[in-house]
Amino acid sequence: MWFKLAAIWLTFLVLKISCKFEFTNVKCTSLDKDFSDFEYCYLKSVNRSYKFISIKANLFQTPITKIKVTATVYKRYNGYRPFMVNITVDGCRFLKGAKAAPVAEYMYGFFRTYSNVNHTCPFDHDIILEKLDANFMNYQVTKVLPVPEGDYLLETHWIPYEKDRAVIKVYGTIS
Repeated sequence: MWFKLAAIWLTFLVLKISCKFEFTNVKCTSLDKDFSDFEYCYLKSVNRSYKFISIKANLFQTPITKIKVTATVYKRYNGYRPFMVNITVDGCRFLKGAKAAPVAEYMYGFFRTYSNVNHTCPFDHDIILEKLDANFMNYQVTKVLPVPEGDYLLETHWIPYEKDRAVIKVYGTIS
């Protein structure tokens, strides 16, 4: 009898403690097709446990020497509502090493190793995010800085030269 109770209690602890992040969708929108457009933007599910996002933005007016990035995190309650993060960062200054934005540093850590956005301005090449793994994201949102369970949307606006040029929306769930 005690063995069954211990097994049930252990199962409850494992289910209660372990969280899992999963991508549910990604949408990329170019707001100025003369400036940039997306060659591809997709979520690929290889199997039940391995999903990744890949994005390639073609830049037509290079070099880019001035860019702002706005990032907002939404949580789904009764529709998506803002949740804790709404920041705007001067991208060129941030990449030069400004340490005034710890939230931006945390969010940059999501994709730093999977993209070619790993140097300071100017950007004179296409922007690529290749195979951003859901397992890596799981580590970031459950171990590095735990985030409550729920459905989330990360919406980023890419604003070179003070004009909104692209919007990337990444949807995910933590269960």
